Amino acid sequence: MNIAKMIDHTILKPNVTDADVIKVCDEAKEYGFFSVCVNPYFVPLVAKELKGTDVKVTSVIGFPLGANTTEMKAFEAKKAVEDGANEIDMVINVSALKDQKYDLVKTDIAAVVEAIKGKAILKVILETCLLTKDEIVKASELSKEAGAQFVKTSTGFSTGGATAEDVALMKKTVGDALEVKASGGVRDFATAKAMVDAGATRIGASASVEIATNSGTSNSDY
Repeated sequence: MNIAKMIDHTILKPNVTDADVIKVCDEAKEYGFFSVCVNPYFVPLVAKELKGTDVKVTSVIGFPLGANTTEMKAFEAKKAVEDGANEIDMVINVSALKDQKYDLVKTDIAAVVEAIKGKAILKVILETCLLTKDEIVKASELSKEAGAQFVKTSTGFSTGGATAEDVALMKKTVGDALEVKASGGVRDFATAKAMVDAGATRIGASASVEIATNSGTSNSDY
């Protein structure tokens, strides 16, 4: 298993600098990670640094709470793609989901699908640590219905991260129609492998080098 090719090498903290992001891009090129995942501000820089390589550019949208308006999420996603993003990781409207406003949740996702018009892959972040099992199933179903390509466990900025149990539940719900990304708290090879065994085809991590080299744990927060 080439775990490196399944990793979105991630740097999302609010105090990172251009130099930090460039270092992550260099690591992605060196280790062959699938993509570099950054906040929208850094997308142009990452696109420039990765130009001519097969490493993709991922941008988060509505991050980290998911409580932005639908119009803002759509605009943010469209701009990120224009700036060079190949993949979009958007946060679901958790409040709307919990209030059972399912049409709103689906419309929120579908608006981003429409905004990027097939020019980028869409992953929907469910923030599973805040959801019941039934809510995880419903959010996964709505993501599928709205036209996303992935469901993703977590932002890494809430009360918990990915669990193999949640990954398996998400995969069971979406079947072969969507893929599953596990993120949040994946800091070593054993944990990453457990997520893959549960059904994940993509891993989001900032401890990517440690995972790829199987060198143990990291103090990373993501």
